[in-house]
Amino acid sequence: MAPRRAVRLSLKTPTHAVCVAGVETLVDVRSDVPKGAKTFGVSGSSRVEIFMVYDPSRVTEPTGKARWPLDADVDVVVSVDTVSKDLNDLKVKVSYFGEQEGRALGHSELYLTGVDVSLDVDTGRTGRVKRNHGDKKTWRWGPEGYGAVLLVNCDRDHRRSTGPDLANSQLMALDDLQDMSLMLLSCNGPDALFDGHKLVLNLPSSDSRRVAVFCARGGSSLSDYKQVLGPWHPSYEVERQPGEQEIWFHVEGLAFPDADFLGLVSLSVSLVDRRALPEVTLFTDTVTFRVAPWIMTPNTQPPEELYVCSVVDAHGSNDKFIEDMSYLALKAKCKLVICPRVENRNDRWIQDEMEFGYIEAPHKSFPVVFDSPRNRGLRDFPYKKLLGPDFGYVTREILSAGPSNLDSFGNLDVSPPVSVGGMEYPLGRILVGSSFPKSGGRRMTKVVRDFLQAQQVQAPVELYSDWLSVGHVDEFLSFVPTSDRKGFRLLLASPSACLKLFQEKREQGYGEAAQFDGLKYKKNISINEILEDRHLRSDSLHVQKCIDWNRDVLKRELGLAESDIVDVPQLFSMTGSYATAFFPDMVGAGGVLALINPAADKQVSSGDLTWEGPSDAIGAGLAKVPTSPVGKDAG
Repeated sequence: MAPRRAVRLSLKTPTHAVCVAGVETLVDVRSDVPKGAKTFGVSGSSRVEIFMVYDPSRVTEPTGKARWPLDADVDVVVSVDTVSKDLNDLKVKVSYFGEQEGRALGHSELYLTGVDVSLDVDTGRTGRVKRNHGDKKTWRWGPEGYGAVLLVNCDRDHRRSTGPDLANSQLMALDDLQDMSLMLLSCNGPDALFDGHKLVLNLPSSDSRRVAVFCARGGSSLSDYKQVLGPWHPSYEVERQPGEQEIWFHVEGLAFPDADFLGLVSLSVSLVDRRALPEVTLFTDTVTFRVAPWIMTPNTQPPEELYVCSVVDAHGSNDKFIEDMSYLALKAKCKLVICPRVENRNDRWIQDEMEFGYIEAPHKSFPVVFDSPRNRGLRDFPYKKLLGPDFGYVTREILSAGPSNLDSFGNLDVSPPVSVGGMEYPLGRILVGSSFPKSGGRRMTKVVRDFLQAQQVQAPVELYSDWLSVGHVDEFLSFVPTSDRKGFRLLLASPSACLKLFQEKREQGYGEAAQFDGLKYKKNISINEILEDRHLRSDSLHVQKCIDWNRDVLKRELGLAESDIVDVPQLFSMTGSYATAFFPDMVGAGGVLALINPAADKQVSSGDLTWEGPSDAIGAGLAKVPTSPVGKDAG
């Protein structure tokens, strides 16, 4: 309910006021009173609702002619529910009386003009804008929540654009309107009223660099659209045409939630009396959007595209690897995208360079690649080759110092949907590698951690990965899908499981079996030699303690039981205080990245924004997945 505006009456001249439909107006009946007046009565036009506001425990409602004592704590409130056809066509009359019955001592007259002014957005998250007379200022997560959703317009819908659409203050393609949220301004009333009054759209200065608003005035061709609110336009006087009752606006997000931005933006419209000096705001209606967060998708969902780099190193080209990936992509029924050497500059670690996710509002969703700050040979690939129509781009750069190994996105993972202690995470939880608590070691850069934390819906968990030479979580964990009710298993590298397996094989007579047999660039070593290598055993047992610490964190933060974890045999060797894997396993594979289909699994959503999820990596490539709306409740 908007705060009541007070209108003062006069015995000498009629008072004129504008009354917005559905908004209560307080009438000051005590500012100008006839001498000797003790009571008053109120009457009005049939289209005006008049009611008295008082405390029944302190004021007794009068009977008969309903004359109210002037010295009682009684307020007169009026409202209209219709729009005037002409100026001042609604009337309220206040009559004043003395102690004796008889004629009124005086009268005050109030002439009202009813007008409809309302700013509306998709608060119900249905994909359609409906009139809402309730609370449009607040925003709430979950299936019972409410409030409109705004997409960051971070794709590029027109080839002439040099950057994401959000960088353009002019509309470059009509398709770009589909990435924006609709906002409706209702402005119905006598045309003569708007000769002396104006409608003004406003953005708080804090939000002016985070949202932009476009409006088509004069037509619906590309040239008719202009940006009316944005970084250089904090307010806009609406160009209402005679007889115009509805004006549509298109709203785009310019920034993702971050450490200095909760993700909430508000816009308002004010009805202003321009005849007054200074101008007087008669009414304001405000709506609130939440900018849709970037959502990372898990690799347990089917891939849509598989990305792999073509490189040459000291051992030659990786053509055989690409051939194998092509076979796997065919089996998985997904597209294989090969990044040539001219584009990757011989950087094979595409999983480290970028991560796939998506953004979603009730009316639209599209994938968004998150470009890491590692900035090696592949630094330009996400921006130059992925940014395009309905494919967005976001990055966070390190300004003060260079990136560390932990800033690569092999150190970024996300779980499938989990339930933890009564809390539901239908979009999973993000996992990042870090130093041991209070150790002062390497951590993922703060600008990336702040960005991930600000998205809210995937509540990041920090794991201990600094014991590794490279330091990435994908070197010791991964998730795989299952067909049971749980839907996935967590794979954890396990030196203990490997030593136990080798011991069993030695007891079965396979102690002389050679590891790395057939590899050109690796010396053979038997199971017996591995088990008798005290340094290797000591190193792997130390690593097992590091992994077990993470195991406890993962069980606690993801609500996992031991039956949800599969131990993958692996050994590690130490160089100084850091460990490297002794041989490849099925946890971290290196240069492949998959764009995952967020719509392929059960429906999930982020605060009634309806969305789904997946996007992660396997090995040395990258895979891409389609995005689509999902269920509810991730807040």
